Amino acid sequence: MHRRIEFFEGTLDSTDEIESVRIFDTTLRDGEQSPRTSFDYNDKRAIAELLDEMGTHVIEAGFPVNSEPEFEAVSDIAASTDATTCGLARVVDKDVEAAIDAGVDMVHVFVSTSDVQLQDSMHASRDEAIDRAVHCVEMVRDAGLEVMFSPMDATRTNEAFLIKVVEAVTEAGVDWINIPDTCGVATPSRFAKLIEVVGEHTDARIDVHTHDDFGLASANALSGFEAGAHQAQVSVNGIGERAGNAAYEEVVMSAESLYNVDTGIDTTRITELARLVEEKSDIPIPVNKAVVGRNAFAHESGIHAAGVMENTDTFEPGVMTPEMVGASREFVLGKHTGTHSVRKRLEEAGYAPTDSEVRAVTKLVKEFGAEKQKVTDTVIERFADEVGVQREPEEVRT
Repeated sequence: MHRRIEFFEGTLDSTDEIESVRIFDTTLRDGEQSPRTSFDYNDKRAIAELLDEMGTHVIEAGFPVNSEPEFEAVSDIAASTDATTCGLARVVDKDVEAAIDAGVDMVHVFVSTSDVQLQDSMHASRDEAIDRAVHCVEMVRDAGLEVMFSPMDATRTNEAFLIKVVEAVTEAGVDWINIPDTCGVATPSRFAKLIEVVGEHTDARIDVHTHDDFGLASANALSGFEAGAHQAQVSVNGIGERAGNAAYEEVVMSAESLYNVDTGIDTTRITELARLVEEKSDIPIPVNKAVVGRNAFAHESGIHAAGVMENTDTFEPGVMTPEMVGASREFVLGKHTGTHSVRKRLEEAGYAPTDSEVRAVTKLVKEFGAEKQKVTDTVIERFADEVGVQREPEEVRT
């Protein structure tokens, strides 16, 4: 896999804030909880297979107690993948037993810890929450499996109580403590401070789960890593509850390209993965979506396109290329197009335009694009013929 050699000179030339990054993918669990989204058995198997082939560290395959088909899918994914597989469980015995019976490598147990959720969702006291958490952590530990615990709504939880919960499950032998920003209210600096505080009260490894209600999920996940977290929970294309989760592709490529961390993930299949999840979830990827949107490596502006034709680093990040994520660069013709893009497209179509002909075709393209019309290959050839542009002789083209 191509890896960059040097970072560009400038204000962001530090790349050593993070030493390692582990990826916990929750597309099949939290991602599936996106409103109006459902994965069937075959969908789950296909997504899990690709995640596994790419080298994803942990795959949260689902919520085994939810239904028999869900249990079967989780069980089969656990049996057929090399990645660590995880099943979700509330702090309820039957949930934990179902996850254990599904054959997963890790059980992820959770309980609300914020007062608002304890009172109005769980209808439980703080002491009851701690007792249930400790009991279920011990159940998983006694079964010989890896155990992760989440104090749900951690970012809206009283800090002293959060520390009390963390210390209790640590004493019970938890392997991982996940700190979830369940309602997406964290900011990067605040979230980093919270992770540092949690780290002072546990010897378990720390995982983070960040939601995107304010568009900060990926930034918060990365700030968690900077503060000492070992792993982040992400979903492909950022799908999930409400506005979604930290996006797999954003966190992985930020780690690889901005922090120079080798995640061990085959990033060249990221676009393939994004398109698969788009198809199975029926959630369209916004065209301007970071990393995997169809405009991520597309250029229309004359200045930008001309610069990229000369050197792709001029108006692309440089440290992330389309090849690194299995995508391709595109030069789009429209209202903002310059002569460089038009000449390139004409030559690709087999024409040999003069400078004046390029300017004439460019004028037609701009006028056409200004009317919100799409400039296709057929349109560009029509304009070339109108202007009288000659084609390259066949022997020159071959």
